[in-house]
Amino acid sequence: MTEVLSQDEIDQLLTAINNSGGAEPETFKPTVDSRKIKIYDFKRPDKFSKEQIRTVSIMHETFARLTTTSLSAQLRSMVHVHVASVDQLTYEEFIRSIPTPTTLAIINMDPLKGNAILEIDPAITFSIIDRLFGGTGDGSKSHHELTDIEQSVMEGIIVRILGNMREAWTTVIDLRPRLGQIDTNPQFAQIVPPTEMVVLVTLETRIGEIEGMMNFCVPYLTIEPIIGKLSAQFWYSSVRRNATTENLNVLKDKLATVDVNVVAEIGNINVPVRDVLSLQVGDVIRLYNTRVGDPYSLNIGSRKKFLCRPGIIGKKMAVQITQKIAELGKNEFDELESEGDEL
Repeated sequence: MTEVLSQDEIDQLLTAINNSGGAEPETFKPTVDSRKIKIYDFKRPDKFSKEQIRTVSIMHETFARLTTTSLSAQLRSMVHVHVASVDQLTYEEFIRSIPTPTTLAIINMDPLKGNAILEIDPAITFSIIDRLFGGTGDGSKSHHELTDIEQSVMEGIIVRILGNMREAWTTVIDLRPRLGQIDTNPQFAQIVPPTEMVVLVTLETRIGEIEGMMNFCVPYLTIEPIIGKLSAQFWYSSVRRNATTENLNVLKDKLATVDVNVVAEIGNINVPVRDVLSLQVGDVIRLYNTRVGDPYSLNIGSRKKFLCRPGIIGKKMAVQITQKIAELGKNEFDELESEGDEL
């Protein structure tokens, strides 16, 4: 049987607790957990490291610059494209984030397996079409599905954009992207399962006063074979390697067409200006450090490069190169210049 305490007994218990020095409840502080806890979603695991995401961003900054130049030239209008963000998410999240209808280009990523998607915002699509059709580039306010003619026009634009993409990916792989087809409904563009992870490059695009987005979506399954090359070390080493081979050949080709002055020099002498002004036909000028029969110096620009001797070809004066000056020792060339006689 439960014993019921009287009011006096309850008061005595409360007094005993207060006198025992018990701490007040508010003096207790909860223990602070200093461990850093990171939330991990097993439904959408991260498959790209931060370094790989950064490398993808750098690659597509190059792509954005090339696209800015090519679209500006083709549309005869101010175009600006830049990378707004690079994220990894599931394919389902990407499909839900884009409007309907829109311009979805299915891209074959040869030699990589699988496809990628280039999505162009309807505002940008119709601004491009309006500009190419002779308009101001304002586009259509009521977006609709592309007609056959409009789709053909956009195919040409996308093919040119893919050329820029190939150049931007050169440092990682010799990518040969090809346009497969253009869809307008995102639900029909199922290139991978909905839960598959993708990397999404969002490009903010402005044509005149019209602003919109271009999204480039690459599945992890497609990019997995080259995932090891998406590191800063590999990317920068590739840039240096290309700079020392391909760029060097380009510079050589450009320099090969540059015109330079080539002068066959018999000799030289310092003459006052008053003597030059008084020169007449038949006057003789004595050249120092030059003797009859000595080879001429063939100068390229301001440098002496060859020794040559005079002659004629047909009715034109000419010289024949006999030796490279670089083949002569420094002492031999000094002796050749120091010997001289009057001509």
